[in-house]
Formats: sequence, C-alpha cells, structure tokens
Amino acid sequence: MGSSNDTNNGTIYRNQFVQPVWKIVLWAIAYSCIVIVSVVGNITVIWIIVAHKRMRTVTNYFLLNLAFAEASMSAFNTVINFTYGMHNEWYFGLDYCRFHNFFPIAAVFASIYSMTAIALDRYMAIIHPLQQRMSSTETKVVVGVIWVLALLLAFPQYYYSNTAEVPGRVVCYIDWPEYTVDDPVYYVCVVILIYSFPLLLMGCAYLVVGLTLWASEIPGDSSDRYKEQLTAKRKVVKMMIVVVCTFAICWLPYHVYFLLHQFFPEMFEETYIQQVYLGIMWLAMSSTMYNPIIYCCLNDRFRAGFKQAFHCCPCVPQGSYEGLELKSTRYLQTQTSCSVGCSRLGKAFCSLSLL
Repeated sequence: MGSSNDTNNGTIYRNQFVQPVWKIVLWAIAYSCIVIVSVVGNITVIWIIVAHKRMRTVTNYFLLNLAFAEASMSAFNTVINFTYGMHNEWYFGLDYCRFHNFFPIAAVFASIYSMTAIALDRYMAIIHPLQQRMSSTETKVVVGVIWVLALLLAFPQYYYSNTAEVPGRVVCYIDWPEYTVDDPVYYVCVVILIYSFPLLLMGCAYLVVGLTLWASEIPGDSSDRYKEQLTAKRKVVKMMIVVVCTFAICWLPYHVYFLLHQFFPEMFEETYIQQVYLGIMWLAMSSTMYNPIIYCCLNDRFRAGFKQAFHCCPCVPQGSYEGLELKSTRYLQTQTSCSVGCSRLGKAFCSLSLL
C-alpha cells in the first residue's frame, strides 16, 4: 500500500490509506461505471414515465420516485464515497460533509419505501380487488410523506456531522453529543427502518400475492383477455421481486459491515479493511444502476421506451413504440368470470390495471 507524507510542527505523518496508482485506476473505472449507467438509466426511466400518458400508473409513479432517489444518490454520493474511501481524507468542506452523511440515508429510505408502497399496492389490487385503488393525487401524497419521513430519519446525520483535522489529514465524521445514547442504537434503528422491516413487509406481501397468482387454477372458460391480464400481472410481480431481491443483496454486506464497525471496532484496524470497504461500498452503490436494466429486460413497455430513447444508437434494434401511447384503462370491462360465482383470483383480475 502506498503512503503520503504531511509535516506538522516538524513531525512527518504517513497517510496509510493512499493506494498504488493501478488500484486507484481500477476502482475509479468501477465506480465511474455506476455513475454513468445509473444516471443515464434512471433519467431515461423518469422520461419514459413522464413523457407517456400510458405509463402514468400508480406503480410507475413509485418507480419514478425510486429512479429519482437512485439517480440522485449515484450522482451526488458515489464519486465522493470513492474518493473518501481511497484516501480516508475529506477534501470537500463541512457543508458537503453534512450532505454526504445525510442524503444517502434519505435516498435509501425513499427507495425502499417506494418499493414497499408498490408491494402493498399490488397486494391490495390482487387480494382486495374490490377496494378502491389510489388515485394519482393520493400517490403523490404518499411519495411526499415518504420523503418527509426520510428527511426526518436522516436529520441527525446532518445535524451532528463535523470535520476535524487528525495527523496528516482531515476527516468527516458524526460527532454525537456525550449525553445521548450510544450511536450504535441509532444505526441499529436505521438498519431496521431502511432494510429489515420493509424487506419483511414486502416479503410477506409478495408471498401472499405469489400464492394467489400462481397457486390458483385459471377458470377453464376464461377469455383470452383475462388470460392476458393474468400473464401481465405475473410479469409485473416477477419484475418487482427481482428489483427487491437485487436491492436486498446489494445492501446486506453494507449494513453488516457498519453494524460490525459499531460493536467490534477493533476488527477494522487491519490493513485489508480498506479494500473490503471499497468493495462493499461499490456493491451498495451499484444497486442504483440495476433497476433500469431490470425494467428493460422484464417489461415490454419500458423496453419500448428505452428503444425510443436510444433509437439513434446503431446498436439499438428498431421497434414499435405504440405500446407506450395506448390509452390507459384503469379498470377492465366486467367479464363473465367476474360474476357472483367466480373465483377469488378471477375477481382480482377484473379490476387491475397494467403497469
């Protein structure tokens, strides 16, 4: 591992966190890929939803909020995390130190609770199909509430952030007051609120939805329209399960790392821990770039939107964009299978809208 020297009152200090140039270049390429793919992909998702009326559904409004949170975190925090992780020296001043500690928690909260809102919306639509769905106005209110709660949860990180000079460098850290409960309690609460609890909630919701969609028999006299709607709903649920699982896998090592750091700080004095941190941080930040790829691969309308957005690229196959402009049909026409004697599954798909 390389080092840099700093002189203070005649004493030479070595920054043991400086790495060889070849490692810096490799990590820089890896982190740059996250920023490029995430920002371009999520901005394209936002454009697809905003520019096409057919895409303005309850689910897609939450996906828009998810895309905004992920693009913002990727743009404003990924490069900073990389730079600070490479040298463990803070170059960006107190104000950005506060923002750097504050915004990721808010963005992750907004991301995972947008996914939770989608899971609950799918649950209500399929398990309780006769209840009224959220309107676009109500959806926007829910998004606003999510961000208010996210900012409140992250505020202590902003308020107690500080910078300090240590031998040879400047660091950005959380300066918890002495009279408060130990800061591990706060971090445990954060992990529960932005990881464990919403994942448990989504797991239960999608388990029930999955059993309803896949374990029930399709009535033999069902129309082709009904079968198409059933297939479409299964695709939406599959896509969202992939999104949630990807998020959970990417962020699990990060949360484990910081919980271990709170309770066993002596483990983090080893020389290899910097590489572990950079790898774990890369995995967590990379969660912001996968969703646009998932949407494009698993959803026909998003795929058409990406083709439309990048139609000038020679490597993008030309296709039809008509699916994006279809008139939105919130409720399906009443089918024979939705009569008084139809099954619970049949009722569910008589009142669902497509993603």
